[in-house]
Parts: sequence; structure tokens; C-alpha cells
Amino acid sequence: MTAHRPPFRDPTLPVARRVDDLLERLTADERLALLHQFTPGVERLGLAAFRTGQEALHGVAWMGPATVFPQAVGLGASWHPELVRRVGEAVSREARAMRAKDGRVGLNVWAPTVNLLRNPLWGRGEEGYAEDPALTSAIATAFTRGLRGDHPVYWRTAPVLKHWLAHNNEAARDTSSASVRPRVLHEYDLRAFRGAVEAGAVAGVMPAYNLVNGRPNHLSPYLEEELRSWTEQELLVCSDAGAPSNLADSQGYFATHEEAVAAALRAGVDSFTDHGTDASVILGRLRGALEHGLLDGADVDRAVRRQLTVRFLLGEFDPELDPYADESRFDTPEHRELAREAAEAAVVLLKNEPLGTPPHEPLLPIAEGARIAVVGLLADACKLDWYSGSLLHRSTPLAGLRERFGPERVSFAEGVDRIRLRTASGTRLRVPESGAAADAVRGTEGALDPALVAGRTDLPPLTADAEGSELALIDWGDGVLTLRAPDGRYLSVAEDGFVRASADEPGGWVVQETFRLEAHGDGHLLVHLGTGGYVSVAADGVKVAAGRESGGESGGESARESAEVFSVETVERGEEEVARAAAGADVVIVVAGNDPHINGRETEDRTTLALPAHQDRLWRAAHAANPRTALVLVSSYPYAVPEAAGTLPALLWTAHGGQAAGTALARILAGDVSPAGRLPQTWYAADADLPDVLDYDVIGGRQTYLYFDGRPLYLFGHGLTYTTFGYEGLTAAVDGEEVRISCTVTNTGAVASDEVVQVYARAVAPSVPRPHRELVAHERIHLTPGASTTLSFNVPVAALGYWDVAHGRWAVDPGPYEFLAGPSSADGRRTVRVDVPGTAPGPRPVLESGLAAVDYDEQSATVIVDRSRTSGDAVTPADPNVPGTLLYRACDFGDGVTELAVTAAGAGEVTFFAGAGTAELARVTVEPTDGPYDHTTVTAPCHVRDVTDFHVELHGPLRLAHVTFSR
Repeated sequence: MTAHRPPFRDPTLPVARRVDDLLERLTADERLALLHQFTPGVERLGLAAFRTGQEALHGVAWMGPATVFPQAVGLGASWHPELVRRVGEAVSREARAMRAKDGRVGLNVWAPTVNLLRNPLWGRGEEGYAEDPALTSAIATAFTRGLRGDHPVYWRTAPVLKHWLAHNNEAARDTSSASVRPRVLHEYDLRAFRGAVEAGAVAGVMPAYNLVNGRPNHLSPYLEEELRSWTEQELLVCSDAGAPSNLADSQGYFATHEEAVAAALRAGVDSFTDHGTDASVILGRLRGALEHGLLDGADVDRAVRRQLTVRFLLGEFDPELDPYADESRFDTPEHRELAREAAEAAVVLLKNEPLGTPPHEPLLPIAEGARIAVVGLLADACKLDWYSGSLLHRSTPLAGLRERFGPERVSFAEGVDRIRLRTASGTRLRVPESGAAADAVRGTEGALDPALVAGRTDLPPLTADAEGSELALIDWGDGVLTLRAPDGRYLSVAEDGFVRASADEPGGWVVQETFRLEAHGDGHLLVHLGTGGYVSVAADGVKVAAGRESGGESGGESARESAEVFSVETVERGEEEVARAAAGADVVIVVAGNDPHINGRETEDRTTLALPAHQDRLWRAAHAANPRTALVLVSSYPYAVPEAAGTLPALLWTAHGGQAAGTALARILAGDVSPAGRLPQTWYAADADLPDVLDYDVIGGRQTYLYFDGRPLYLFGHGLTYTTFGYEGLTAAVDGEEVRISCTVTNTGAVASDEVVQVYARAVAPSVPRPHRELVAHERIHLTPGASTTLSFNVPVAALGYWDVAHGRWAVDPGPYEFLAGPSSADGRRTVRVDVPGTAPGPRPVLESGLAAVDYDEQSATVIVDRSRTSGDAVTPADPNVPGTLLYRACDFGDGVTELAVTAAGAGEVTFFAGAGTAELARVTVEPTDGPYDHTTVTAPCHVRDVTDFHVELHGPLRLAHVTFSR
């Protein structure tokens, strides 16, 4: 190799060899600098500056205008992996094209989010694909393949899966711990990540903010034990923003930040996203860890090697060979068409029934020439979420329907409450004229951190005068309000505290456009939720005074005294406007749903499944005026709308569909395209159907379609079309390690349409609690009227298995299994049974390995905690004052044991019982130990034999790790 071309510049060498060569040329300080998100260049080696992380969940985000595709949950609702692969391809092409013009755009993309949609109250449900691990894995694999590209060596972008692991709550997300038993871990959460990793389309993962089993995810032992065992490829683990600091701050898991960063690096975190672009803090902590012997050079080199591998794969060192180096496709006609196609594929028709009066036909599709009233708070909206780019094109339901049917055939009523706010002195809030300055749009310039986009101060603040201005009030639920000025801009508060009509939409990390009316005497105080302050009227304008909690109790009372007391003068209720529009139409389309920045988003879980009362009033008013009313829910998550589902003839749902949402919805409503989306998660009928958002045990908590025992509003996989399909000839046969399944599907109706063929399996006689049914295969197909196709699926026998806690392995019970084929999990049109051969696992061999406390079959009133800071689990009562119980089924004690030994930390008592008896077998008292990780072993006589169930009862704040037995 010549001096002008060192080995790391030689593309003929293996990537690993090139990485090693470059690593050897870097100094210790240069290597350390590569551990922060924003890495400096090394000029003497021609190494450019680099950053990990570019948001790209459903389009390139935070960098200005880009093609905006449907939300991730909408892509999940398409049940269409090939379509989603093409979306991923388009997103990565635009990332490359944008980077060519703006070096801030990164190619290490932080997408997709594969956390399972276990609980529909989770604030970030819009970011996931489905509640089912198989569907999530299929969609995620497709999206990452599109992001990666198909070149055998070079990657178009390098996707990172979020958020490892078991992350489904925003409340206390950095301090709460998910209790995840081994069965749930292996059967549910890990499976969402594994498929895409094994497919070779993933560059790494990002750990979640929360803890799992008492241990922060940024120290997860499963990064090494599981994730990196699935592939021989180097994987880059990027921390979430600020999470390394949390380890010593909010989580208090370590006493010092040096200990924290050292532990994270050794656990497998390779890139630290902390303190924004300022790398000095993290690098200082890492140097301190090295100086104190908490790390060594090999730990640093291991992480650097993983980052450099990604950069080589992205073609950074071979620009002349990089097949994606000249990518320029951005906002192309093909991308616009794909955005519309994806939005159409995401629409789910939940209900479509005839009215009781002629013509006795389903309400949808809308007949040509019909007079249409489009009403509702989202009827003329095209909402973005936190991970959207800025819109290049914008299509609302109203615009789409007017384009499709003609503006003269489509009327509109938004349904806002039109009000004036009257002060105690009799004046009313006035929105002053803004002039040309009002035309500027906040946030379109792109920002690496849009949370830092400041509110506008170039517009005049609100004032008060005798007449005031009419404001549009929307109640988004839980009393959270937005107020909009006559010119369409939302009232917002900037850093100077003044209230202005300055925002095009609510948004930002801390939303500055939301308020609440707080009862006060005969009027109301207006609370600004972003600051917690009260609105007051001063000579220089309307402003937000000190917060309610400012300065303690006396300060809060003082703030209330200085706040303005408002009377709400209602000019018109929204339902009055809606009823007028509905009465004059042939068909009414009510468009309701959420704003993705309000009441359910990152940092904020929802509190209810209910549709906000304001929007509930609107559909009722529309239906009362005109029974030919359809409700379209445009939302990031499911709603519980049993009355609407039982009253209205038609109901649809779609996620926020991106730039082409309105056009797509109009084409569906017109029948130009038959809807064929399917629900990616269960729609429950009421809040009472849900467990606590922090209950991660989908098995014990009977959650998702897999285990839910109640009657949901709509089941997972549900969705109708404008035609009918027949299912015939379902066959299944075991062939070695696969079950070969075949089914013929026919379009028996008069409309060409897609159909989503779904295959579910269930164990007929399971040895442990198993799902009611579980998705094992699916395919979205298109059939013209009368056409048929025969589909074949090869389902691995292993897909029928479960995690056998008794033996610590994946197991497939021999015996009968049923396979059901149909259009949803609730509609198995055809069923076939097969017998799977094999040997039953047998009883639990407790004499060989004892009982790991976490490997229970059932539990009550316990949680799983960390046995040490690095690995291992223990079990403790959820409340030290309430006994916790554990059940271990079919324990084989052979000819009998005479003694047991308990390994535990903390303090308390453990009692043991066998079979169904209530007689105590043994009792162990654990004296206080020196901390939660200081385990002691205590023995006690215990006489039990043969195969029997074994019960354990925990009393007090002890942490049970293990029980062993001796003869």
C-alpha cells in the first residue's frame, strides 16, 4: 500500500480491516471525541465531522420541508410491507438529496420506532406500528430495508431502531420501571426488534429512557445477551437525548456521572447524546472514568469501532464508489404519488351499513352529484406531529372533497365555539392588526432541535377594548383549550410573556398555544399551560403573569390576585353551525380526532380513550340534523366511541396521513379507491377495559388482542372494503421445521379492491397460558371482481412456541394447533387443524437448577427488580406492606428434598407452600442486608417430593433472587 493510500482508504479491503487501520491512526483523545453525538473531524486523516441521529420516522424531520408520509401507526395500518419499503426508500433518497445541500442533515437515521402499542393511552402510540410483534417486525423490516438500500456493500442511510426496550409510558418515563417477566420479554418485546436486525437492515438501536426490571435501559444486559447475538454485524447503540445524565441525576442509579458513563459504555452504549452540541461535558466525564480505572482503552475502542463501521458502510471514505453519493431525488412526482398511495392504504373502514330508509345501500361510497357537508374540527386540517418535516404540499379533507366533487357541491362548518373574552372592567380581548409581519411562518427553516425554535415577538400583543375580537375556541379534552384569532392564527406566548396571535398551529416541545379556564367566583381565570401562569391585562398588552406555583403558596395566591377574571361570551356554539350545514346536505362527513401536539404526545400520556366532549357534541348534532352522517376519526390513536359506532351508519379511522391526507380520504369516500386498511391495535370499548399504563405484563394483565378476554369495540386486524371476499381451500401441513399453508381468496363482489389476508394460529390444548390467537402470516393483495388467487405461506414451527420458564428456552409443545384464515383476527373464515410432533418439555427440574425467582408462572402483587447493577433479576412485593405471591408449576422434587436455601437482599420473610395445600412447608427470615445488591443466603428445613406446584409468599421489602433445594 502506498503512502498516499493508507489501508483504510482501500475499498478492496474488508470493512473490518479498514476500520482497524483507521482506529490505530487515531490518538487516544481523538478516539474519545468520537463517543459524543457530535464528533469533530480529524484533518490530518481527512476524517470529516459526523453526528449520529437524523429523525426520519415518516419523512425527513426537523430539517425544513420534505415529503411527509402518514404517521408510523398509519403505515402499520396499511399492513403492506412492500409499500412501506418504498416509503423508506423515498425517505432515504430525500435524506441524501437534502444532505447534498445542507451538511447538517444526517445519514444515521433514528427510525423506525418498534415499541409495541401495548396500551392505547401511551402518548407516543403514533410512532409505533402495531400491538402485535409479528406485524411490527414485518413493517419495521420493510421500512429499514428501504432506508438501507439494496447495494451489497454501501448503505443509503443507516437506520437505528427505537426504543430499546419495553417502553410504553411517558409519565415518569425517566424514572419508572417496567416489570417485564421472561415470557413477556421473549414472546413480546424482543420480537419487535429481532426481525429487522436479523434481516441485516439495521445499523443499531437506541435505548429508552425508562428502566426495565429496576435497571435503566441504557445499562440493559440484553444489548449484549440478546441484540448482538442476533447478527454478526457491528451494531451502533446511540443513547437517547440526555439519558446518560439521567443515570446519575433523575434516576440516581450511580453516585457520580463518571460511574454512569463508564457503566453505559461497558453495557454497550457507543454514542452519547447529551448536552446538545457541547461534547465537553460528556468527554470530561469519560476522561474522569478512565483516570479512575472505571474504563480502559479497549472499552473506548470497541465503541469507536462500531461508529466507524457505520461510516464506512455509508460510503464516507469511498465517495467515488458510493452508489448513493449523487442522489438528488427530492419531492419528485413519484414521491408525491407514493405519499398519496400510502395515505389511501392507511384508511380503515370500521363500519358501513345501510340506513333504515331507502335506498337500502351502505352510506359509502358517496354518490356522484351528492351535496356534501364536511364538518368538524379537523375537516380543514392537515396536522403534523413532533417527528414530521415541514409540509411541501398540504391537503385537507375539505380541500380533497372539493377537488374531487367540485367546490359547489361541498359545504363546510368547522364547529368551533365562537366566543369573546370579557374582562372584569367590561372590556374584551382584542387581536390587533399584524400587517405584513404576520406572513412569516415559524419553524420552516429547519432546526437540529426544534424545541429551541423561539416564539415570535415581532407581532403586537393582544390588547383590550370595548368590542374585542371573536375567538375560535376548541376544547381538546381534559379542559385543554386553544384560542384562534380571526386571521387563523393561534394565541401563543413567547419568552417575553406577552400573548400574541402568532402561531400557525400548536407545536413545540413545550406547547405555548394551550390554555385552561379555571373557575373563579362568577368568572374564570385563563391559565397558560405552557408556563403555568395566569393571563392578565396590562397597559402594554395582554401577558402571562407569574405561575400558579411561583414563589410558594403566597406567591401562587399573589399570582391569582393579579390575574384577570374573564367572562366567556358565547357568540355561537359549534354544534349550531354544524347542524345548519348538515341539514342542507345529502351526506355529512364529520372529521374528528386529535392534534398530535396536545393531550397525548411525547412526554404526555392520554388520560382517557373517550372522544373529547366538544367533538362528541359535533357528531351528535350532525346526526340529529341528518342521519346520513359518517364519522371520520383522524387520530394518532384509538378512541372508545361505542355510541357513535352504534348510532352512525359509517365510521372510518386513519392516522394523520401526511401531505396527501385529504386527497386520499376523498378518493376513498368517493369510491375511487376501496378502503382496505386494517387496525394495527385493539380498539377497546371503554377505559375500564385497560390495565394501568405501567402494567407491562400482557399475559397476566390480559392485554392486546392476544390475551384480552373482554369484548372490544373493534378487534385487531379489523377493516372493511367496498366489496366482499370469499375464502376457500385452506390447507396446512407440517413439513420439517415449517407449516405450509395455502388458501384461495376470491373477490365475490362488484368492486376492485385490496384485501388483507390474515392467518392466525392457536394452541388447542396449551400447557401454559397462550394467546387466544396469534398472527403468523399476512399478505395484502389486489383482486378485481370475480378474480381469485391462491396464497401460500410458510410458517416456521418455532412461531408456534413460547418461552419455557421452567427450562429457560424457547419451546413448542407437541399437539394440535388450529390455523385460521380471514380478513381480521375476529373473522376467521376458514379453519384447519394440524398436529405438531415433538416431546413435551416435562416438569421443572428444580433439583438441578433451583428456582430463579423471576421464572414464575404466575404472580400477584410483585414487581421485578435488578439483582445487581449489571445483570440478573430479583422479585419483590410491589408494596412492602402487602404480601406478594409467586407460583411455579409442576416442580419436580424427585424422591424428596429436606432443605431449601433462599438467596435474597433486603429484609423480610419468605414462606413456602406446595400443591393446593395451605400448610406451610417452610419459612425463612431474611435479616437486613447492606443494600439492595448485598445478597445473603438463608436455609430452612423443607420436606417435599414428587411433581407439584410450588407457592412462594414474600413479606416485607426483601428482594428474592433464587431458591435452591438439597436432599
